Amino acid sequence: MKLPGKILLLILTSLCLVFLNSCSKRSHPSKTATVTPISGVSTAEAAKTDSASVVTEKKVVRSKPKIEFPKVITVNDNAASKSVDGRYYYDVQGHRYWRNNKDGKYYLFNKSMYNNPDFKGQN
Repeated sequence: MKLPGKILLLILTSLCLVFLNSCSKRSHPSKTATVTPISGVSTAEAAKTDSASVVTEKKVVRSKPKIEFPKVITVNDNAASKSVDGRYYYDVQGHRYWRNNKDGKYYLFNKSMYNNPDFKGQN
């Protein structure tokens, strides 16, 4: 069965119009609370009852995952910085690595480096 071109065009146009009309009917909830007045009750009393009946939702606060930095890294000495006393160091997001003169690797700072001769300056 073959439909004439005008009838087919009319059917497609009506389907498009129905589709466009149905999309515009979607409801979009308001982001703020609205107070609907109740007959026989003053607006001040209605506001008190509405605010008392509103349940506050607790927001879940999640902490950011802690980034673990490696204890030992290998860095080219050209990329590292040199301190006043001649020691090389490298900073990564607020963590400072100091160069070990014995093996040439950079170690995350700790208090034992003060007494270790491998971390002393080369002056």
